[in-house]
Amino acid sequence: MAGRGDPPEGTAPDPGGGDDEYRSVVFDESFVRAARLQEFSAEERMGEPSHAVRSRPARRTRSGSGQAVLLVLLILLAFGTAIYLGVRNPYQPPTDQRAEPLRITMVPLAPRGPVVGGEPAQLFARSPAAEYREGAAGINLPATGRTSHFSESQVVTALTIAKEYLVASSLEPDVLAGATVRPARLLVDPDQLEQFDRSVESSLDDGLHAASGWLVRFDPAEVALADPSPRVQGTLRFAETGTDTLDVTADHTFTYALRPAASGAGPVAQASLFTVHRQIHFRFDREDLRMHRAELLTSAVQAGPQACGADTSGSLRPLLAGERAPGAGTGDPAVTDPYATGRPAVSSLCGALDPGAQPSL
Repeated sequence: MAGRGDPPEGTAPDPGGGDDEYRSVVFDESFVRAARLQEFSAEERMGEPSHAVRSRPARRTRSGSGQAVLLVLLILLAFGTAIYLGVRNPYQPPTDQRAEPLRITMVPLAPRGPVVGGEPAQLFARSPAAEYREGAAGINLPATGRTSHFSESQVVTALTIAKEYLVASSLEPDVLAGATVRPARLLVDPDQLEQFDRSVESSLDDGLHAASGWLVRFDPAEVALADPSPRVQGTLRFAETGTDTLDVTADHTFTYALRPAASGAGPVAQASLFTVHRQIHFRFDREDLRMHRAELLTSAVQAGPQACGADTSGSLRPLLAGERAPGAGTGDPAVTDPYATGRPAVSSLCGALDPGAQPSL
């Protein structure tokens, strides 16, 4: 049996006839096999000149190959997990969905008698708009808060864009006079710009291409503002309609003091009030909020006093002080009050203007 200090395969024979002084430099066969350097044999040294020794390849341990296999398995596992989580993740970026066309409803409101005339201040004071605020001050943002998927700042952004659109499309003097549409157009979703441009350039009363569904404007050859500050009152409401969509509903009444367009140096004609009730349903996705724009889903407009037969698709056609609607009093449709909020109360293409909506005499 090998002793504690003997080689692994037992004690090597004594090459020196038992002389112990060479025992420390004699190597057994197991030691030689384990050596990294190996001397060439005599036959190998007779060949081409070479080094006296050669390196033997290191013996690969089984533990090294096992670690490599384990590393590959871990990489595959991580890759598979990433793919699985990507498929299962409920917060994937929303797919690009084009905005739908704006749906427009126009209802002219015909007076049952002559349109009341007078000075703008007196007309406002004797009308339901007496307590309304002037211009943009009448469009107030509601109390806000976060929704399930939108922060409070995003909700405020949506409401602010909606207000800006109402101001640009209902109160901007150059828009009202038909001189430009740019302030409103800048806030429209790009997917709807083709419809917007066609509505402005070639208006049609087809529920899709009426310019009056996008904005309030008058024919400058017919009417002019008698007071630069329309009176406004209404509400803005918001609601989350999906994980990536936020809706805002605007319900506002705008009252304008108008007079006939100036013609010559004659006396200034009396003013009269013209009321427009606009209900607009806006939709915002996250890209709309980032780019500061809006998609308009529906626009319902009631406006008067106007004649039922007037083409109001391109611009509104107010009846001015002292004028009457043709055929008024014969077969009038249901009475409609443009100062009443909520959904339009008429289903016909024309309504009768509630006498209470005009200034009192």
